[in-house]
Amino acid sequence: MPKQTYEIAVFPGDGIGPEVIDATLTVLQACQERYGLSLNYTTHDFSAELYRRTGKKITAADMDEIGEQADAVLFGAMGLPEVRGPEGLELGAQVEMRAHYGLLASLRPVRLFDGVEGPLKDENVDMLVIREISEGMFAGLADKHEPSDETATDRMTITRATCEKLFDVAFSQARARRKRGTPGRVTLLHKSNALRSNVLMEKVFDEVAAKNKDVDSQKFYIDVGSMYMVTDPQRYDVIVSENIFGDITSEIAAGLGGGLGIAPSADVSLTHGVFQPSHGSAPDIAGQGIANPIAMILSAAMMLEWLGEQHDDDRCTDVAQRIQAAVETVLANGPWAKDLGGDAGTQEVADAVTAALAGK
Repeated sequence: MPKQTYEIAVFPGDGIGPEVIDATLTVLQACQERYGLSLNYTTHDFSAELYRRTGKKITAADMDEIGEQADAVLFGAMGLPEVRGPEGLELGAQVEMRAHYGLLASLRPVRLFDGVEGPLKDENVDMLVIREISEGMFAGLADKHEPSDETATDRMTITRATCEKLFDVAFSQARARRKRGTPGRVTLLHKSNALRSNVLMEKVFDEVAAKNKDVDSQKFYIDVGSMYMVTDPQRYDVIVSENIFGDITSEIAAGLGGGLGIAPSADVSLTHGVFQPSHGSAPDIAGQGIANPIAMILSAAMMLEWLGEQHDDDRCTDVAQRIQAAVETVLANGPWAKDLGGDAGTQEVADAVTAALAGK
């Protein structure tokens, strides 16, 4: 049921994270004032910078408390290349949150908007990459690690249970996209010719596809499938893949759509959602006020759309669509951030989106 007020946990993070979060919150504030939406924010600092200063990082108890209190998480960007844990991996609370909340699918829509120049001659880029985020090549992150300068291993694990849920999401998303005019097709990118885990993934995909015959499906090996993304992007509507493959292909897709600065994402389960831009913390431009906030703003729109679905709340759905339309107006007419060839600063772009919401 719709709620009077939605509780939003905000993680500003590192680098440009706080800047794009602040810009996005100004857009959301305008939506609250104009459309009667009520959002209450609680800010949490579990950044890499905090770990560098104090050695503190997010705990299971922290995530339990946040999960009980928050309806959704709005996540800026986290991680600093030089700040790493004992095993040499970058620190980032999003990885812990994916495991703790059972987030199984990262939804990463990419579209080449009017006014944005892509790298391909074919400008018909409109796809959704669904990256599995709880297993795959990241499955062994919590395994016991024996430091060595001679050998190191990672573990790829695929389970039927997670695949079934993942593919259900993919076919459901394809149906929803078909209503908006896309082909409504699901493509599995995999490597079953070389990886035993992917043999199981392909088998489960075939089984789920057989139960969803109203939706077209196809399969490609990840190598040739990646090539098709560049040579023939119209082959794709919904792409679904293993964790590491999905991580890479979603970045390729973002490049086809004009870059990570306008690429949003949503990490979801049936009950929890974490919404963040696909880009990283970009510490090299932090504090300059030039980061593109569009990916973060679109991620916030995805959050509202998800809240609308979770709580049967048309207000959230309507505002999500209004934000999306306002972003499209700004991308078509400017001002554009530096990564899109313009000279507008972070807040200037956000202010333009707010003005577009008001029809100015």
